Order: sequence, then C-alpha cells, then structure tokens
Amino acid sequence: MTTAIPNPGLGTFRLTGDTLKFAINEALKLGYRHFDTAQFYDNEAEVGATLNDSDVPREELFITTKVWWDRLEPTDLKASVDESLQRLGMSYVDLLLIHWPSPDNAVPMQDYLTALKEVKEAGKARHIGISNFTIAQVSQAVEILGEGEILTNQIEIHPFLQNRELVAHCQRHGITPTAFMPLAVGKVMDDETLKGIAERHAVSPAQIAIAWLNQLGIPTFPSSTKAKNLKSNIEALKLRLSDDEMAAIANLDRGERVANPDFAPKWDQ
Repeated sequence: MTTAIPNPGLGTFRLTGDTLKFAINEALKLGYRHFDTAQFYDNEAEVGATLNDSDVPREELFITTKVWWDRLEPTDLKASVDESLQRLGMSYVDLLLIHWPSPDNAVPMQDYLTALKEVKEAGKARHIGISNFTIAQVSQAVEILGEGEILTNQIEIHPFLQNRELVAHCQRHGITPTAFMPLAVGKVMDDETLKGIAERHAVSPAQIAIAWLNQLGIPTFPSSTKAKNLKSNIEALKLRLSDDEMAAIANLDRGERVANPDFAPKWDQ
C-alpha cells in the first residue's frame, strides 16, 4: 500500500530567515504537516530549527530533503545525508530524494540508488524517492530497487506542463508523482481559462491549479510567504472541478518548462 504524502505541503525553495520562519509557523497553525527542503536550498538548518521549536511533535511531521547531484558517489551521498540530518537537528527524514539524476550518468544509477536504499535501511529515511527522473530513468530505477521501494518522483507539473505520460508511467509502477512549481511561478494567475474557472467557483486561479492536481491524485507543495495564500492553498483541496473544467485545463498543456538547468536529463516532453 502506498504511503500517503500529506497534501498540500509547504515548499521552502528560496525561503530564508524571518520569511521562512513565518511561513513555517503560519503553515503549522493552519494544519500543514509536510515540509519540503533540500541540500541545494541552503536552508535545512533554519527549517529544522523552526520545526523543532514548534509545539508539533516530530512524529506528526513529514519532512522531505534531497541529495544534490554533486554528492551522488555512494560514500559522499551517505556523508551528505548525515550532514543534512545534523543541520535539520533530526535523526531521520520522512522522505529522502535524489534531487536530479547524475548528469551524463557520471555516477551510475545503480551505485547511488543502492546507497540511497542503504541510508533508508540504516533508519535515516523512512521513505526514499527520486526527482526530475524521465520515463526511461524511472524504469531503470525500478529495475534497480524493485517495485514498491520508490515512494515518489518529484517533478514539475502545472497546467502548462502536465507531463501526462511520465505521470502515468510512475503510477503504473506504484510511484506517486508529486508536483513542484504547481503555479508555474505565478503564470497560472494570468491564464484566461483558469481565471474563468476560478470566477465560477469564487476562488483564485492558484486554487484551481491546486484543486486540479488534487483531483488527479498528485500531491503538491507550493511555496508561499503570505498567510492568506497558505490558507487558500489548503482550502483548495475542498474544491471539486467538473469534467468539462478538467478537460479545459488539460487543453492548456504546452510543454512550458520552468526548471531546466544545463545538467537536466533529456526530457520526455
């Protein structure tokens, strides 16, 4: 049985200092329990300190962090996880991801995924997963680790980049796709189709995007620093879109990718 990933979570990319602390504390008050960070975000220590200072017990939280692509050599990967846990002030994370597949397969996938599983077996991660893996890479990862071992593939999904074939491929293997950048860095707010649907429901286009993902069974974790947006993101899960509205959003897919660094794999879409 697939473990439920708390939805929505709070993404912390680019959040630091008092802004990060406010966002986490406000999210906790609203009932958020999933917090997503990464070695690359350079905020694990602040995320951990804020969560550890809260009144919410650790066992109620779901903490995700990610190993950066320059720490994938097995010995280094394991050392990097220990460093992450030290920064977080925690003995384990709930979900540990490979942030990006090794560029040009410089470190063989067999090596770093085996090390990732060993970190889990050592009790330092309750679940493991991948991020930014293509269809072929997902297939390879499943061959290496076996069915049921990979909890999620965290990928860019929003109305303008729907990644449907990759989503379906993950789901066929029992892997829950999770969506980063669900609001396409704010572009959903300007789309006429989403604005029209939002008006009918008396909500925002951002809420429609989150509701659309929720209806597809895809957890997400938008980043937000405003109390009203944190509240509206969690309220979006109560929305139910009609079949016609879901079809209209499906038609918005145009392969518009936001996260596309020079070390990215060759994308499916």
